[in-house]
Amino acid sequence: MKRIISTPNAPAAIGPYSQAVEANGTLYVSGQIPIDPATGKLVEGDVSAQAKQVFSNIRAILDEAGYSFADVVKSTVYLSDMSYFADVNAVYKEYYQAECPARAAFAVKGLPLGSLVEIETIAVK
Repeated sequence: MKRIISTPNAPAAIGPYSQAVEANGTLYVSGQIPIDPATGKLVEGDVSAQAKQVFSNIRAILDEAGYSFADVVKSTVYLSDMSYFADVNAVYKEYYQAECPARAAFAVKGLPLGSLVEIETIAVK
């Protein structure tokens, strides 16, 4: 059985997908970009500011589904430029300090709306 997760505290999907889907005790959070859910606009600023908004969006979805960052087992980080890795990693460490999830990071040619970072997340209860 699957459960669709949706919260107004994270950006609405900008395409035909759900913010997150829970199935069999696993939560799959769609890639989050730095959209401020209050304005519906991309957050201005450097990659650190954008990463903070991404994590705020992830937190809102985790909360809505009854999960926390402690339940996250895998993250995939997409960067518009690999030179942003250290800056995003510094923000990442604010949310994962012990028992960190598995992770992959990739530089990609482009991200939705011209964002600098996108992160997708998998959490398990």
